[in-house]
Amino acid sequence: MALASLLILLTTAGYAVLCAMRPFAPCRKCSGIGVRTRRRTITLCQRCHGTRARLRIGRRLLNDGRTIHAHGTRPHAPDRKATPWQ
Repeated sequence: MALASLLILLTTAGYAVLCAMRPFAPCRKCSGIGVRTRRRTITLCQRCHGTRARLRIGRRLLNDGRTIHAHGTRPHAPDRKATPWQ
């Protein structure tokens, strides 16, 4: 049981490091090419809009968590000594 928990923890930590270092992954729909071929026509991929990359799920969750935290905390009070008229 402890080995399974340790394995899950290491896998989660490894994915978190991967999301921090490489936040973008190849698009799944166009296989990282950026274009799709349908009925002899070449069009831009609708999912990635031709950028050939997508944001990883873990990175998207991290960004959403940061946004929620930023909106939920109070802004810092301005420093009184930093105003130019005093």
